[in-house]
Amino acid sequence: MKKALKTLLHPFEADAIPVPGNGQRVLFLGAEPGFRPPSDFSTDIVAIQGFRPLHLALQREGRTVHPAPEGSDFDAALVLAGRHRGENELRIAEAITRTKPGGLIVVAGSKDDGIASLRKRMDGLAAIDDHLSKYHGVAFWFRRTEAAANAASVLRAANPPTLVEGRFRTAPGMFSHDRIDPASKLLAESLPDNLSGHVADFCAGWGYLAAEVAARCARAKSIDLYEADFASLEAAKANLAEIAVPTRFFWHDLAGEPVSERYDAIVMNPPFHTGRQAEPSLGQAIIKTAAAALKSGGRLFLVANRQLPYERTLADVVSEFKEIAGDRTFKVIAARR
Repeated sequence: MKKALKTLLHPFEADAIPVPGNGQRVLFLGAEPGFRPPSDFSTDIVAIQGFRPLHLALQREGRTVHPAPEGSDFDAALVLAGRHRGENELRIAEAITRTKPGGLIVVAGSKDDGIASLRKRMDGLAAIDDHLSKYHGVAFWFRRTEAAANAASVLRAANPPTLVEGRFRTAPGMFSHDRIDPASKLLAESLPDNLSGHVADFCAGWGYLAAEVAARCARAKSIDLYEADFASLEAAKANLAEIAVPTRFFWHDLAGEPVSERYDAIVMNPPFHTGRQAEPSLGQAIIKTAAAALKSGGRLFLVANRQLPYERTLADVVSEFKEIAGDRTFKVIAARR
C-alpha cells in the first residue's frame, strides 16, 4: 500500500476519528488499488477513479468503482490528494457536495505534493477539526457544515474550466491543461498533408492532435481517439463535437489493453512518467500496441523527448522509421509497418 493511502487510514487506526459503522456509505475520491481499511471499516465504499489502469486494478480487487463522481448523501468521504492543486481542490468540493450535512470528510496526501498548503487552505475556508502526520504525509478532516458547503463553491470558482487558444476546454489535472503541449504542437506541424484513411490518436488527451489531423489532413476518413484519463476523453468529445470527420472515443489503457481496430495511420505523444518517476517502458509498451494496430504499410507518427530510447523498440516492431523533425528537446519519428 502506497504511503499516501496509509496516511489516509492513519486517523482511523489511531482512533482520532471514528470508523464508519455498518451500513454507512463512504465515497472515496482519487481511490487507488491497495487500499486496505481496518476490519471494522464500512464495506460500502464507492471508489472514484478515472485513470483506466487504476480503475481496472480497483475492479480486480472487487471494489465498486466509477470513472467520475456520482451519488449523494454519503455518510463520509475520503479524498486522496495528488500533485495537482486544482484537481485536489475540485475533489474536495465534490466530497463536500456529495456528503450529507454533518458527514465526515478526510483528506490525505504526501508532503512532497503540497498537502501542507492544501490543509492550510482548507482551514482558512472551513475550519478543519484536526490533522495528523504519518508516513511522510498529512491527513486532515472536517465535517460538512454550512461553512464547508460555502467552501465548495469557493473551490470550484477558483478552478474553472480552461479555454485553451479559444477552442479547447480543459480542466485542472489534465495533461497540459493550460496550454498546447509543445511536443504535440511540433508533431502536428510535422504531419504530412497526405495522411489518409482511418486514423487513430493514441494518448489523445483532450483532443488537440485529433483536431489538428482533422484540420490538416483532408483525406482522413475517420479519427479514433484513445485515452486513459476519463475526464480528458470527455473533454475531447466536447472539443471535437463540431469537426466534420467522423470520430469515435475509447477509454483505454494502451499499455495494458490490446486494440482490436486496425488503422492506416496513428499519431501519438505517449507518456513516459508514472507519478514523478520516468518510465520509458510505458512509452515503449504503447509503441508496441500502436505497431500491432497498424495495417500492413500503415504509418506511425510519434513525438518524444530526445533522450528516450524508442528507436530500439521501433526497430523490433516496424519495417522502417526515421526522424522527420526535431529540436534540442523533442524528436518526431515517422515509421511504417
